Amino acid sequence: MKTGNKPINVRRPEVMEKVQADVARYRSSLVESIIASGNEYQQGKLQISLASAFGFCDGVKRAIEIAYATCRLFPDKRIWLIGEIIHNPEVNARLDAMGLLHLPWNLSDERYAALTSDDVVIMPAFGVSVPMREFLDSKGVQLVDSTCGNVVKVWHRVRNYAKKGITSIIHGKVRHEESIATASHSRGDDGQGHFIVIFSEDDARAVADYIEGRGNRDEFIARFRHCSSPGFDPDKHLQEVGVANQTTMLKDETAKIQQMIRQAVEKRDGNSVRCHLFDTICGATQDRQNALYELLESPLDAMFIVGGYNSSNTTHLAHIASLRLPTFFIKSADCLIDKEKIQCFNLQTKSEQVCQLPPALMHPAMQCRIGITAGASCPDNVIEQVITRLLALRQG
Repeated sequence: MKTGNKPINVRRPEVMEKVQADVARYRSSLVESIIASGNEYQQGKLQISLASAFGFCDGVKRAIEIAYATCRLFPDKRIWLIGEIIHNPEVNARLDAMGLLHLPWNLSDERYAALTSDDVVIMPAFGVSVPMREFLDSKGVQLVDSTCGNVVKVWHRVRNYAKKGITSIIHGKVRHEESIATASHSRGDDGQGHFIVIFSEDDARAVADYIEGRGNRDEFIARFRHCSSPGFDPDKHLQEVGVANQTTMLKDETAKIQQMIRQAVEKRDGNSVRCHLFDTICGATQDRQNALYELLESPLDAMFIVGGYNSSNTTHLAHIASLRLPTFFIKSADCLIDKEKIQCFNLQTKSEQVCQLPPALMHPAMQCRIGITAGASCPDNVIEQVITRLLALRQG
């Protein structure tokens, strides 16, 4: 992708000193003290165990700092943010209060047509698609780039695939901002590259079956019509493939999908030369998943997952925990309604619902151990609020 509009560097020393004071609100002295005590906190018969890795990752911190710095550097300009800087309601609400305006992910929206060279546009941590970047360049807007470095690494990989005529198989959510951007980069410099986005092991099995010669062409095309490149022909474009993924997917699931695709190519060709694998799960996502698995080895009565409901990496944490013990996926302390009821996110219905808390969790006379973790876009102050609310309800 050739771009003619170099993003502005807003992380200037004279600005960042003030920004550090702005973002200090997301820290928590309580969380820091719990970490210093071995990630354990005891009050009466309630024990709270924090995962060894949770909350803000470096990429998220950088994106938030960039957003705050942009607001300080351009106080008299219209500042637009494409979508959300990250998937966390607490952070996004504070940025909205600072006057940030929002652009949707649909270029046909009239707000894009009204952009001028006086406007400042922040590209979010997930990045933007190639057509969107090219449009922004054509409008001459002042660009600020907060794209995560891990996402950029994936783009480089799929663009390299395209140069070599290799089709990208992307493990991700087809409507997620990051996967949309990655798919567009897999088209390559000439726009002739191809991709297919698969979400589940079932999708991977359908692709593997076709590679092995067991699929139905019409059924395959119909199934993946909305998650593959224009003109995608499974007979041509599954001959040589390269697997990549949205950086926030489940590591174990991505590994299984890679294995399925590689084995299918081996069965067809007698070797795996035309199957290229590259682990693009980001380190922070892996660390948080590994820390949760480690915590789940301890005897826990319940698990609380804190973060935005549209956060992919947080949703995967909730899924992992829900397979082992009672799990409550909440976005903030406000979800803890009282000693009996909690408003949490249901992974199956993809909606909030009010459910009952186990009596042992909130009865001060009963021994109870709660595990807590949070996605990479959740700030420590929100985790503190959840812990404080849990303690208050149990004592009240």
